[in-house]
Amino acid sequence: MLLSAFESADFSGARTLVIDNVGIIAHPASIGLLQQLVLETPANLSVVLVSRKPLPFETHSLELAGRFRRIGPDELELSRAETFDFLKGSLERQAMTTITAEHLYALTEGWVTPLGLYQQEIKADPDARLPIQESASVERFLRDAVLIHLTPGQQRSLRIMAELDVVSDDLFLALADSSCDHAFRPSAAAEAGIPIRQVPGRGKWFRFKPLVHDWLKTPAVDGTEDRALKASRWFSRRNQVPEALRYALIAGAHDEAVRIASDASEALLIGQDTASLLSLRHSLPESLFVESPRLKIVYGWVHAIGGQFVQARKLVSDLEADTDEFWRCRIDALRGFVLRGEGAVDEALECANRALESDKLSAQGRLVTELVRSSAFCAQGNFSKAREANRNAVRLAREAGDAGSEALAVYAHARIELGKGALKHAEQLLRTGLDMAMNDSARAARVGEVRLQLHLVMVLWHQGRESEADRLLVTCIRHAEQTRDLALLLALSIRVLICRTNGRLDEAFTWIGRAERAMQAWKVDAAVYVPVLEALKISTWLVSGQLDASSQALERLAPWREENCVPDMFPMMPGLLDCLQARLEIARNEDDKAAGTLKAIRDRHQEMVPFGLELHVRLLESVIASRKNGLAQAQKLLLDAVNLASEAHYISPFSELRRELAPLIEKTWPRLPDSDFTKELGRRYGIAGASGAEPIALAEPISERERGVLELIAQGFSNQDIADNLHISLHTVKTHARRINAKLEVKSRTQAIVRARELGLL
Repeated sequence: MLLSAFESADFSGARTLVIDNVGIIAHPASIGLLQQLVLETPANLSVVLVSRKPLPFETHSLELAGRFRRIGPDELELSRAETFDFLKGSLERQAMTTITAEHLYALTEGWVTPLGLYQQEIKADPDARLPIQESASVERFLRDAVLIHLTPGQQRSLRIMAELDVVSDDLFLALADSSCDHAFRPSAAAEAGIPIRQVPGRGKWFRFKPLVHDWLKTPAVDGTEDRALKASRWFSRRNQVPEALRYALIAGAHDEAVRIASDASEALLIGQDTASLLSLRHSLPESLFVESPRLKIVYGWVHAIGGQFVQARKLVSDLEADTDEFWRCRIDALRGFVLRGEGAVDEALECANRALESDKLSAQGRLVTELVRSSAFCAQGNFSKAREANRNAVRLAREAGDAGSEALAVYAHARIELGKGALKHAEQLLRTGLDMAMNDSARAARVGEVRLQLHLVMVLWHQGRESEADRLLVTCIRHAEQTRDLALLLALSIRVLICRTNGRLDEAFTWIGRAERAMQAWKVDAAVYVPVLEALKISTWLVSGQLDASSQALERLAPWREENCVPDMFPMMPGLLDCLQARLEIARNEDDKAAGTLKAIRDRHQEMVPFGLELHVRLLESVIASRKNGLAQAQKLLLDAVNLASEAHYISPFSELRRELAPLIEKTWPRLPDSDFTKELGRRYGIAGASGAEPIALAEPISERERGVLELIAQGFSNQDIADNLHISLHTVKTHARRINAKLEVKSRTQAIVRARELGLL
């Protein structure tokens, strides 16, 4: 009757029929009616079926015919940017900070209902804020959505699953007791619509949303420590050392934890669960370290992985005199790792080569040492030797049958391609490596996979694909924080770069502060993170024209520039510090000095300049040429740089140097080749017609006198300096500045500069 009525009806527009709770339909006749409705839906009717369970009839033929689309939780969740838009009202009212919003996104992963309920609760009573998982409305929702329809046995099963970060059916059955519903396994819970989902690419493993995971763990279920010990032994039997150690520590089984740590030092390095090992360190008596050289080696690795190189050296210093080859080769392997982390490339190679000369070094120790050699050769620009060392690492990983280790070797190969500027090849390698890691579905993710994701983020950033990079970063940051992985520094640095590229300078400084706090809390050596974070501050200050602050920070970095260390995670660091110095000199019109600074970069690298650094140098040379030698030579240099960058779509240096390059790009624009790369370049520089978009017009235009004030603000002049330059009163300058902010709809000088550049006013 319904179908006939719709077929004969003459509607002016389409109609939509929504049928909720389809999962409760069980009678065959009702299922048959529903299937008929779906199969014979008229053209002027759309049908939406809402169900927490699989539909009671097959749909793949309709999907192939393009008549059916499945919308899952992933598509209904907000992205990070959408979450910030959703919370915009609370942020503008200062009911919450950007840090709070970031935390809410990490917990909910864009789950709209708890976000909306929490925002309403804050609006109703802003002074009585609780964590989202403890707020009354969200607690009621979670209880109704997750627990209310479950039996007591199923509820206990869920709470036991929540004791684990990730859980499989097999692991759950090994831990479940007689009070659990053994049929209600993780896979069954997922099918029942519980917010537990498969870990991407790992069909046998599941994890709760962080919000649900935290909520289910309170109150704790009896027998937690016994189950943690069972989990530890379950992972031990499968040679999954980091997970075994983690749950041994949760169980409070220190003897078991010491045994695991002592038996598999290099295996722990590959797994990289620094957080668990450092937790164990606090509870171990010092006498154990005196008696156990192996434990000293283990914790030497732990401190080195965590960026505590001074601690690592101190712990094994009294072992270095040992003439036993078994220990000597291990100490050399560790020292090579430490030296590479510190950026001492030549010394790291010497230690690594000595370690590999011994046949006493374990297979995993050899693998890590080959990766150290590959990284060191890559830093020297010796890509052929880097590839050779990396091939040795791949061979060792395959012989051991360890997909996690092989993922690390793929990551090292991708880093070589990144150094050469082959972004497309690097992306292909990284995606292949991630697919390979995901095929090992019987185990949880390890450090190799996170490194692959993080460097894929870097490739996306270099290619200007910020929204894709931003999504991946959320997972990388969460995992790094949980395991105390030093890769957090790189992840947060990329987040700063994305914020700065999009003109969100205040947010960029917020992320710099977060990185600084994390590194200090983890007691990472200052030499590891200070140059990186200071460089990020300098580049952000340069964007907003704060030259004095940039100069002072560069003076503080002078010792690091003079040492010319090449950190493992930031191989372009010494050259980029020199580029920052050149940018400051250009901003101060000291073009001869800047040219000398850039020449020193080339002299130091002896024609083997990393690709990204080469682009930075060429672009800055074109800026200097435009001011010293005329437009023709500058345009030739710029065209060469554009042609070099366009093949791999390597656009990040152009985004970074927008302040310096904008005038030259505008003058050279008609001569640039017509390509996707130049169209993207035009869009980023706001050049009219670059993307077919109309230029944005202000409601009230900026006057010529206001434009003059704006130019001086952008150059970093104070209000008094502007008054002196333009021969007007200080009061008049302040009035112009207020009007400029009002017309640009911004609240600060920094925001005014960014907005003016976006509009092409500077």
